[in-house]
Amino acid sequence: MTENDPVYRADCPSRVILDQIADKWSMMVLAVLTEPRRFNAIKRRLDGVTQRVLTQTLRKLERNGMVSRRILDGRVLGVEYALTSLGRSLQEPFSILFDWTIANLDVIQDSQRSYDAREDHYSQ
Repeated sequence: MTENDPVYRADCPSRVILDQIADKWSMMVLAVLTEPRRFNAIKRRLDGVTQRVLTQTLRKLERNGMVSRRILDGRVLGVEYALTSLGRSLQEPFSILFDWTIANLDVIQDSQRSYDAREDHYSQ
């Protein structure tokens, strides 16, 4: 990559896509969808996600071709979400990132505490 590489430009479409797939809830939804699931089953697995945020996240992932949405017929209508092949292709890199996060959690938290203590010292 050169200094003038278009990927670093503010108008590069990759920025929008990265923003949409690399946020916390998108990554977690993609991890939860190891098998097709209904909306409420996804919501139950993701402690702390609101209905609004989950709806927005699923729509965003569907728009980007990573999740498919299927209406289930029956006495009670339902919607089921599943990963597309594009969405499945993110499972490996996301799992590597997740594993790295877990493996380095203690070091990161120690660094945060150290930084916060320095910042508290400076603000006094």
